[in-house]
Amino acid sequence: MTGVELVLAALAAGASAGVTETAGSAIRDAYAGLRESVRRRLAERGESAVRILSASEAAPGAWEARLGEELTAAGVDRDEEVVAAARALLAQLGLLCQEGSGYSVDAREAKGVQVGNQNHQTNTFN
Repeated sequence: MTGVELVLAALAAGASAGVTETAGSAIRDAYAGLRESVRRRLAERGESAVRILSASEAAPGAWEARLGEELTAAGVDRDEEVVAAARALLAQLGLLCQEGSGYSVDAREAKGVQVGNQNHQTNTFN
């Protein structure tokens, strides 16, 4: 996953998780911090880039490609602080394994696989 893809994934996941009542304050704070870091980088490119960030929150699928272009042009993928914040948010959401977490998964050709923290997931197979 490239740095831009990582940041896009974290923004999308953080936006959807942040609006739920079950999201903890740590997740909301991590998302707000990431969003603010990205907003500052995009502001260097002009107000239209910042508007794309806001529009992408309202309609993520419609603006994802354009936001990706703006993130690339702004050099977000080379900004270690932004990439680290994206990784941290995805890890808090359980969507990214931290380096050295002790496991990796290859689920090619698998059916009915559950990956993640077993204390927070359930599967029903019929």
